[in-house]
Amino acid sequence: MKPKVEIIDMQSLDELDEKITDWGGDRGIIQNSTAKDQYLKLVSEVGELGDAIAKRDEEGLVDAIGDVFVCLSMIAGCEGHTVEYCVGKAWNQIKDRRGTLTQEGVFVKSHD
Repeated sequence: MKPKVEIIDMQSLDELDEKITDWGGDRGIIQNSTAKDQYLKLVSEVGELGDAIAKRDEEGLVDAIGDVFVCLSMIAGCEGHTVEYCVGKAWNQIKDRRGTLTQEGVFVKSHD
């Protein structure tokens, strides 16, 4: 799926995560905040994402997804991790799962 907005400076997510974490460190967020504090910020941003989805607000949706990623980077940084590491661990857990999502929105695992 192509982005609907032209991206001028294409970077990988791990590069962006590093820049975001550096940004947070430069502003004292990583050193002076906690994962709990950043989680509360994440919940606020997820609420904005839900609002944008409900209103079919494309610009708000894109902004909120980015803000959620920033919050996740801050949480990971506060705990001494990176989003890249955390997503890699999650991928290794789900990569071999089999199943399908029904029209009702229920994921049914296949039993091989």
